[in-house]
Amino acid sequence: MNLGKLASLSLGAALSVVSWQAPAAELVMLEQPGCVWCARFDAEIAPAWPKTEEGRRAPLRRVDITQGWPPDLAEIAKERFTPTFVLVHDGKEIGRIRGYVGNEFFWYRVGELIALLPAVP
Repeated sequence: MNLGKLASLSLGAALSVVSWQAPAAELVMLEQPGCVWCARFDAEIAPAWPKTEEGRRAPLRRVDITQGWPPDLAEIAKERFTPTFVLVHDGKEIGRIRGYVGNEFFWYRVGELIALLPAVP
């Protein structure tokens, strides 16, 4: 392979890496093993989440609070109560929902939080 072709491939690889970006917003679910309310959320909301406008706007990310805290969430306050849902935008907390008491209340509260995100261009 000649150097020009190799340089071209390297530039293409670099551009593909640069063009990928993590979502600007995500809904971080703080959970732990044995959490019955987490399991209820998993049964009632989780399967539908990625198919909804809210889920497309803020993909669900799960964090097990019994494990190490992710470095990219260093600015987000830790929580001992599970589940807790933290809406994060560009690394900053927009708001949180502590607990899960059913799908109707969850959709209402998460809608309020999603409405606080900047408008999508």
